[in-house]
Amino acid sequence: MQLIQSIQNRIYEVRGERVMIDRDLAILYETEAKVLNQAVKRNLKRFPADFMFQLTHNEWSSLRFQIETSNKLQPEDLRSQIVTAKNQSRNRFLPYAFTEQGVAMLSSVLNSDKAIQMNIAVMRAFVDIRKALFVQTDIREKLKQIQERIGEHDTQLNHIYEALENLLDEKAIERKWEERERIGFKK
Repeated sequence: MQLIQSIQNRIYEVRGERVMIDRDLAILYETEAKVLNQAVKRNLKRFPADFMFQLTHNEWSSLRFQIETSNKLQPEDLRSQIVTAKNQSRNRFLPYAFTEQGVAMLSSVLNSDKAIQMNIAVMRAFVDIRKALFVQTDIREKLKQIQERIGEHDTQLNHIYEALENLLDEKAIERKWEERERIGFKK
């Protein structure tokens, strides 16, 4: 469970996609980012643009802040690996981002036992995130329905208040009519 949580902390949103960065994947697969990227480049046909893309300078700059923030949440045993990854991230090459499908395709490119185990864990982390988003969407829909009902109730209550005010106004007019000073012949 701690491994899946650690993986979930390494999933970021870029260009509207949930992705993992090549350096984070290399740490999880216990290899170097350079080796991972070389294996991918040897098999570029397996990685279309919706599976993998290279980050722009702006995307990488904004993502660094997220990465540094999420690294504070990492377990102690991964901290030394993260420091190593941070030092590697200062090089001049922009990292590659892998979508869920791209990470799945990595298992066919990296064929070590560790890569297979990590790939299974990463897929489970993506599934857990998808489930959480589904629950969140369901909750939002229910809140929207409740707000609509409350809005309808407010409208209905306003109609009731208006009707009561009209009744009270009519009663006040009747009382004034009954209590008016009579003129003319009195008995």
